[in-house]
Amino acid sequence: MPALSETVLNALGDPTRRDIVMLLRSRPHSITELAERLPVSRPAVSKHLTKLRAAELVARQVSGTRHIYTLRHEGFEAARAYLDQFWEIALARYQLIAENLPEFDS
Repeated sequence: MPALSETVLNALGDPTRRDIVMLLRSRPHSITELAERLPVSRPAVSKHLTKLRAAELVARQVSGTRHIYTLRHEGFEAARAYLDQFWEIALARYQLIAENLPEFDS
């Protein structure tokens, strides 16, 4: 299993960064486009994107004077693997309980 970087958890722990990730799910956005859709300033969006880039959750492409951001799906693999552990534990417990329930006659 890939190691989950604390940087990824910290990056996703902020509600504004989660909002940015949700917006980027639909399509790439510039900083200006993101700021227009969020209740924060362009400099604040830029700082949040810096944290998301450090966690390798977003990528930046420069197009002239615009910086366009997209999601890096690979960056979410470690987070998904980390969370899948809990799902696997829950399923194993459910199976154990189901196998040990008394059978009912219908």
